[in-house]
Amino acid sequence: MTAIFESRDHADAATEKLKVFAQPQRLMILSYLLRGENTVSEIDAATGIGQPALSQQLATLRRSEIVKTRREGKQIWYGLADDASRLCVQTMEALLIDKPDPQRVMEAAASRGLPAEKPLTGAGAAGFAKIL
Repeated sequence: MTAIFESRDHADAATEKLKVFAQPQRLMILSYLLRGENTVSEIDAATGIGQPALSQQLATLRRSEIVKTRREGKQIWYGLADDASRLCVQTMEALLIDKPDPQRVMEAAASRGLPAEKPLTGAGAAGFAKIL
């Protein structure tokens, strides 16, 4: 796994992905989709976004490959595209709510096989800081 600081291309790609998440209606949609696949009418009823805006936001999420669709008859079902999308939304919910639970976030990250935290000894003047 390449760390973001090691590649400008990775940093640019991460920034573009974050821009997609950084919109209130999209976050509401993604949060609702954590509960499973839903139709546009179900998402609208749960979020109150409204049909035209909802369709626009879903299209953006599809183009960004954060959500996927599945057709069943005349119904189109929307769901999170993959485990990475699910983990991003779960992490945002865990960290950005009224009372964040960093432990839950760390456990989720650890279960995804992230490298162990390096000790900060010998880290120079900034060695005293630990950023979560």
